Amino acid sequence: MINMTDSAVNAVKLAISASAQPAGGLRIMVEAGGCAGLKYSMGLTDQAKPDDTVIEHGGVRVFVDTESQQHLAGTTIDFVVGTNGSGFTFDNPNANLNCSCGKSFS
Repeated sequence: MINMTDSAVNAVKLAISASAQPAGGLRIMVEAGGCAGLKYSMGLTDQAKPDDTVIEHGGVRVFVDTESQQHLAGTTIDFVVGTNGSGFTFDNPNANLNCSCGKSFS
């Protein structure tokens, strides 16, 4: 369903190890908003919710709710380090239009 590069997996592992709160994995959601209509939302969480799909990549658990699954199917998540900053990127085959910020799509 969702793919993660080694760089993304390592970034999440680092975030989990540095978290002050217990974290069992990464929650990825799609919400209304952003420049293009839908936006990605990510955050550490302690456990899956009852309707979540749980995906594991390189020892990292990723939790995706039922509503977000249709928007994220086939998406590859990467973590890039560049001169303008570092962050997660999304290569989403379901996106018809991407915002220039890379965090919003339709």
